[in-house]
Order: sequence, then structure tokens, then C-alpha cells
Amino acid sequence: MSIVIHHNPACGTSRNVLAIIRASGVEPVVIDYLQTGWTRPQLQALFAAAGLTPRSALRTTKSPAKELGLLDPEVSEEVLLDHMLEHPVLVNRPIVCTPKGVRLCRPSEAVLDLLETRPKGPLYKEDGEMILNEQGDCVV
Repeated sequence: MSIVIHHNPACGTSRNVLAIIRASGVEPVVIDYLQTGWTRPQLQALFAAAGLTPRSALRTTKSPAKELGLLDPEVSEEVLLDHMLEHPVLVNRPIVCTPKGVRLCRPSEAVLDLLETRPKGPLYKEDGEMILNEQGDCVV
């Protein structure tokens, strides 16, 4: 099964999602979108597949969204998209693509529904919070 993760290595949630994918036995294609950036068609396709809009995918904390005036609800989706292309950090992450679908995986355990094989438990987040118990049941 091919999995792609649009990943920010500085983000704990993104690192947790990557660890969950790897624990399932799959080595995903990892795209560091802060380095590669986005294209308009790529973002539009990802958002459409995940049922997102630029506004719902906008990262509002630890990003320049506020300084750029993007938190105003009057800012159009097209303007948000333009800014996301210019400032890749404005796109919330991680976005994961699998044959089962595309999803913004926040919280990190949201990735479990996209995996063919669930990792064996117990499995923990970086902060020590248990995700899966010994039986492989999600506990968060």
C-alpha cells in the first residue's frame, strides 16, 4: 500500500502520525512541504479529496496567518490559497494520502482509519499518551 504524508518534521503531531504509519509496517513517501512548497493544483486536489477548504486547512497558530490578516472571515478562499502558496506553513498538517482516502490527521490517531493494517499495541505519542492498548484498540 502506498502512503504519502505531507509532513512538517518540527511538528509533534506530524511526527506522531509518521511514527504510527511506520509502526503499521509501511514506509511512506514523506514530503517535507515546507521545503518543497505547494502548487495550486496540488493543494486544490488535496483539499477536494480531504473535504477541506483553504479556510478549514488554514494553520492559525504558529504561522503568519494573523499577521497577514488571514483570520478575518471576509478573506476569500482564493486569497487564502494564494497565501498558502507563498507561505507553505499556512497549511495545517499532516495531510496523509492512502488508497483509503485523504485526511488532515489532527489528532494524530485520525490516521488509523486510513491504514490497511493497524499497528500492534501498545503505541504511544511522543508525549507519552497511549494511542493503542496491547490489544490494538484505540484508547484516545
